Amino acid sequence: MGIQIIQGHDHKLNSADINIVIDVIRAFTVAHYAFAKGAKQILLVGEVGKAYQLKKSHPDYLLAGEINGIAIEGFDLDNSPLTIMKRDVKNKTLVQKTTNGVRAALNSLDARELYVTGFSNARKTAHYTRNFYQSSNDSAEINIIASHPTGDDDLACAEYIHSIITGSYTITPEETASRINNSHVAKKFFDETNPYFQAEDIAVCSKELDSNFLMKVNQECEIPTIERFFI
Repeated sequence: MGIQIIQGHDHKLNSADINIVIDVIRAFTVAHYAFAKGAKQILLVGEVGKAYQLKKSHPDYLLAGEINGIAIEGFDLDNSPLTIMKRDVKNKTLVQKTTNGVRAALNSLDARELYVTGFSNARKTAHYTRNFYQSSNDSAEINIIASHPTGDDDLACAEYIHSIITGSYTITPEETASRINNSHVAKKFFDETNPYFQAEDIAVCSKELDSNFLMKVNQECEIPTIERFFI
């Protein structure tokens, strides 16, 4: 039993008390801003075809996501927090399909509680988990999953969360933000010749956003669904 950091999205984990799945650039930063703007819920799907089926059955759903960072043809939204900030998503249901974060979350369902986060909501997620861990007399099993297989952005955020849960505080928010900005995942966003990525996204992804909720995955739904968990 204990707290461990796992990197990647194709893991097979033992049953845990809490799993925390991180996607800083950009899926769960997008999710956090969507909820901050009043989105109702976010359904997680592993296949583009499943997203299309849901849209056919529920035309009011908004499809959001990417494949290898690029917007998916036929989707209503890409995977940019800037896009979410400009759209009216109040009371809307989103369907999210992404390369790393969603995939990692769908492979992390064997837990009593499953949370997703970017850096924007990492501190709040970590403090909640710290309280849970302390109430278990430090015996709970907690997995912190940095969903990008090689990205220092997610790994830095995982280490930041780990340091809060354990009380070691070995990495500061400023250091975490710096590693996000300097990660190889962020590089393409600063390439002015690449029209698919915007530097402003990284500015959003490397900033903490104060909110009064966590993003908890409801595993009892037919489709795993992120919901706001108010604290």
